[in-house]
Amino acid sequence: MSETAHTGRRVFISGVVEGFYGRPWTMEQRTELFKREQKWGLNTYLYAPKDDYKHRMYWRDLYSAEEAERLRALISAAKEHDVNFIYAISPGLDMTFSNPKEVAALNRKLDQVRALGCTSFSLLFDDIDADMCPADKQAFSSFAHAQVAISNEVYQHLGEPQTFLFCPTDYCASFCTPNVRQSSYLHTVGEKLLPGIDVLWTGPKVVSEKISVESIEEVSSVLKRAPIIWDNIHANDYDPQRIFLGPYKERPTELIPKLRGVLTNPNCEFYPNFVAIHTLATWCKWAADGGQRDVEMADEDQDASYSPHKALSLALTDWLQEFMTTDQPGGPCRPPAHLKKDASDEEPMQTDMGESLYVPGPNENPLYTAAPLTLDDLRLLSDLFYLPYEHGPTARTMLQELDWLRKHSQAAAAETDQTAEWRTRAQQFDDMCDAVVQMFNRLSNAPNQSILYDLYNYICDIKSGVGLARAYVKTLGRRGRPSAQVMCSDPEPWDFRGGLSGEFQRMLPGHGNRDLFRQPAATAVYCIRPYCPEDKVEVQRVYRGMQEAGDDKTPAMMEPPLLSDGLSAGELPPSPQCALVLEDDFGICGYALALVDAKLSVTKLQGALSDSLLEEFPSLVAVQVLPRVSDPSPAKRLLTQLLSCLRSSGSKGVFCELRECDRRMLDFFSKVGCFQPVHVGSLPQGVVVLASSL
Repeated sequence: MSETAHTGRRVFISGVVEGFYGRPWTMEQRTELFKREQKWGLNTYLYAPKDDYKHRMYWRDLYSAEEAERLRALISAAKEHDVNFIYAISPGLDMTFSNPKEVAALNRKLDQVRALGCTSFSLLFDDIDADMCPADKQAFSSFAHAQVAISNEVYQHLGEPQTFLFCPTDYCASFCTPNVRQSSYLHTVGEKLLPGIDVLWTGPKVVSEKISVESIEEVSSVLKRAPIIWDNIHANDYDPQRIFLGPYKERPTELIPKLRGVLTNPNCEFYPNFVAIHTLATWCKWAADGGQRDVEMADEDQDASYSPHKALSLALTDWLQEFMTTDQPGGPCRPPAHLKKDASDEEPMQTDMGESLYVPGPNENPLYTAAPLTLDDLRLLSDLFYLPYEHGPTARTMLQELDWLRKHSQAAAAETDQTAEWRTRAQQFDDMCDAVVQMFNRLSNAPNQSILYDLYNYICDIKSGVGLARAYVKTLGRRGRPSAQVMCSDPEPWDFRGGLSGEFQRMLPGHGNRDLFRQPAATAVYCIRPYCPEDKVEVQRVYRGMQEAGDDKTPAMMEPPLLSDGLSAGELPPSPQCALVLEDDFGICGYALALVDAKLSVTKLQGALSDSLLEEFPSLVAVQVLPRVSDPSPAKRLLTQLLSCLRSSGSKGVFCELRECDRRMLDFFSKVGCFQPVHVGSLPQGVVVLASSL
């Protein structure tokens, strides 16, 4: 590397840390990683898999003879490919720092690894409880002093190796109290840790969206040394539904002279990390070699030495060749149809040679032939699984188009000025969805099945999600029968996402406020609670507001009177335990009121409701929700809870009255599913009665 890639006389550390939670990579995969690092100009591998028991949980235990031999082979393979193998150990879960036997156990473990050929080491104190045990509190003035004392002792025991890394417990700015500059923990590390020991740092956060030069200068001044970035931008161990295939970005190349090095801690799945590692290598190489700015990025605020767009294109081009090879472990035993040799070059199959190949007839389905995977397919794949804080361009476009089509769905049904535009954009959205399906099909038939197996759960999930969105748009456009795929009241398990974790998140106030797609706005938080007498004024305000602003702008006093008007206006008190209100951050925004037995109040309608109707549907409900509640789910839950209350009260049926001009509530009740129109002989003109059995 050039001088810009050095800090002092030491080579700039660049490479990969296997530091995620989950199944560690195999020895074969790690060896493959070393080959890639050598090819792409990276020089370091940090061995730190969280779920390798003897790295973290049982750090005191020595490796067995068989384990030691595997580790020796791995260290040897790294050296063979000019990769510095750094062995990391995490003793902080249960170590007593003041106990000399504990320090001896730590040294004994590292001595074993050193005997296997390892010359570089790391002590990790990340993700542990910061409270010291009573014995350590007596021996050390702070947790930082305890960690630094042990680290210095181990470093000296090992003969002060050229590469020795320390990961602090406060390893990012958000963990520092009260901040980086005033952190007593970091100041202790900076002042007491021996100068030959390097410090790992993840940036402003555990998963940092951006890392600025100013932030690195700040932490360097406190640590009294340039840090090594442990970069979690591509890590996915915190969310089993996400994988990240976007480029290394939002780290200006001006950082390199300010850093000791950069190690990426990428996705748990090995093979999809091609893009993460390849683009990091490009970042290091272009910065070191003074690479030119990509002309396609000339209008973007990127640094002059590195273009994420260009780096991604280079990575995907090389990755496509990986997909087309069959020499990876787990690859298929035969190439797919589009890669087959001519029949004259094929060796004969060991089958009945008298049996000819099947040829479909003129009216039969043709044989299935897999189309080859393309670079555009991989670009689409990357866009769909981009980065933690950003969707790729195609994914953003799809979300924007779906949001527009949903908001303007009325144009699909009625001939308006927007109808043609809606249909055109719906077709374009459908084409984008089809591209996802075709990408899935071609990926599934790529020769290198090892990559597919790592990607399959993710691409299968996005294909399903896109299929639901596609069916929903077709339903909005009234194209054929409503699709069974669209979410219904009793969906199949594959038609919804989340599980228990999703259920918990949707119940908490913060749900949705980190959505990458901010239109529609992040999910509001609603509260459904029992109605009380003090709510009467607010309920009346909601009722009057909706009546004064009906769809046809006709004042309520000119409409025929309804029994439910008296319930909403407070003239008729709701039955006990059968009244609910809906609240958001601004106050009451909806209500659901009921009369368990409406017969006593029917005279207000001058006998318009028949005895037979009231016999079958004795209870009356009045529901109204302000337009600011754009999400229909809270209103549905409100009505569902009210119907449950009526059922508990012994009611066998319920009805509601609506004016034909109240299209919003008519649409709401029609989508609930259980309410159906009921014919009533002498209703006033413009009034509709809907009913449901309980």
